[in-house]
Amino acid sequence: MNWQERLSPTVKALPPSGIRRFFDIVAETKGVVSLGVGEPDFVTPWHIRESCVYGLQKGYTSYTSNSGLLELRQEITKHVSAKYAVTYDPRSEALITVGVSEALDLAMRAILSPGDEVLVPEPCYVSYKACVSLAGGTPVAVTTTLEKEFRVTVEQLEEQVTPRTKVLLIGYPNNPTGAILTRDELIAIAAFAEKHDLIVISDEIYGDLTYQGQHTCFSSLPGMRDRTILLNGFSKAYAMTGWRIGYALANADLIAAMTKIHQYTMLCAPITGQLAAVEALKYGQPDVDEMVAVYNQRRRLMIDGFRRIGLPCFEPKGAFYIFPSIRETGISSLAFAEELLKAEKVALVPGDAFGSCGEGFVRCSYASSTANLTEAIERIGRFVQRFR
Repeated sequence: MNWQERLSPTVKALPPSGIRRFFDIVAETKGVVSLGVGEPDFVTPWHIRESCVYGLQKGYTSYTSNSGLLELRQEITKHVSAKYAVTYDPRSEALITVGVSEALDLAMRAILSPGDEVLVPEPCYVSYKACVSLAGGTPVAVTTTLEKEFRVTVEQLEEQVTPRTKVLLIGYPNNPTGAILTRDELIAIAAFAEKHDLIVISDEIYGDLTYQGQHTCFSSLPGMRDRTILLNGFSKAYAMTGWRIGYALANADLIAAMTKIHQYTMLCAPITGQLAAVEALKYGQPDVDEMVAVYNQRRRLMIDGFRRIGLPCFEPKGAFYIFPSIRETGISSLAFAEELLKAEKVALVPGDAFGSCGEGFVRCSYASSTANLTEAIERIGRFVQRFR
């Protein structure tokens, strides 16, 4: 049997993740300093882990409701209301998912029909366009630039919108660039969404990792609550990547549609992760504050380091990534990443893994120790000298 002929054309057309490719290379190479992993280097705080251990001792090993533990949904909606002044009904407008990635997939499948277009500002997280395609939609890239610090503008969105556009998918603070949008910029985008009657999917997984000013929750903007699907989770701010707990907040009809898919595919998120997430929301803010302060120190180290070795970069104001330009070397992002790994054993991710406008850049995560970051900068500096 020729399995290539039997595979879905949509799946066959999907490119493999550029991030995972470098994970595999790093795993096989000794002595690598890795700036490629988009994962906190902190261990989940002990009191959060302990809540899981206690739950196991009490025998909490069963399924939960498809929607997730009601206590967790209540804590999430209370948290969002207190922080952003936007309210949701925990019983009908909240869904617990297996990470934010599942929430994104469910949202796309619940709202897209063949021919529907989704505006996706780039560079962006590698799953965005893939999830659109797998749901039968058409991703439409909206190119952002270094000159504007990779902040998408209404003018750029207007150039790409068509009568077939149904959704705007945004993710700020941004992976891979670390860019943020100000409240005024988001208000302008909200007006654009209303003008064209678009659904907005706002991925705010890095919202707590904002270093200048306060993060603006998109659904808290005037008129945006019922137009927005708000996605968030516990992986980044609480150092809980492996627990796989995310959530979606939205209109009850949309959440019901997403839950319908969820119940037939994933059933529910792991109960142990949900118990840990309850603990994180109740008592984890001091841990978040401590980790954000450390990330901010590392952020400054990376900005200063890249500028010192002559690689241009703007100041990222969110997430834990920096996106320096390597255009002056005259080689592609992929070649830069591959040759750097071979020559200096530093792993980072080529910028074009996040969209074609990422060519000429590389993504470096500063979710690593100060010693590792300092060593990586020195090695990259030596490598870059070859091209001068």
